[in-house]
Amino acid sequence: MAHSQGILLSTAYFAPVRYFSKLAVYPEVYIEQHENFIKQTYRNRAVILGANGPISLIVPVEKGREQKIRIKDLRISYDEEWQRNHWRTIFSAYNSSPFFEYYADDLQTFFLKKSKYLLDYNQHITETILEILEIPVTLKLTDDFEHPPENCMNLREKINPKAHKNADDPEFAAQSYTQVFSEKFGFVPDLSILDLLFNEGPSAHQHLLDSFIS
Repeated sequence: MAHSQGILLSTAYFAPVRYFSKLAVYPEVYIEQHENFIKQTYRNRAVILGANGPISLIVPVEKGREQKIRIKDLRISYDEEWQRNHWRTIFSAYNSSPFFEYYADDLQTFFLKKSKYLLDYNQHITETILEILEIPVTLKLTDDFEHPPENCMNLREKINPKAHKNADDPEFAAQSYTQVFSEKFGFVPDLSILDLLFNEGPSAHQHLLDSFIS
């Protein structure tokens, strides 16, 4: 299933299922690199499911003197040991999932090495997951903020962790799958791609396609 046009997205840290459903379908994908950083978004936040419910994993960033910092220039902060904490939380949530051991080594590397810039870090993560899922799309970076790429649907602000800011999406319908804590919480939709990957393994790609409504 291929879509006839391209799509423009913000960068994202272990982006949610809805985000990856776009990557699985659109032939051209642009990632915005010239926008100013926006707090409390998926740009530096992933949401997974733990024993006590959804957990936000937040990548801390350096705060400069200027309030507005372009996303391509935004540096990751290592003042706290967030990488170790993130991986411990992920391990605790998913070590009993069917495919955790299968993918753990490939993904743990992102919590052992330090990246300077958030955009580069996110790009590497997303490209690795695309490779794991065998999704043959190449991520392109934008040349300009004011003039989005032609023939691209602009979803830079449309996929958001805050429900009241998360735009209705006629192209996405969350498909349920068995999660580690399904018996406790029921199905929790649109979590980080980590949740789908660890629970569904190689079937995750088809799940993304099934979530897309053409």
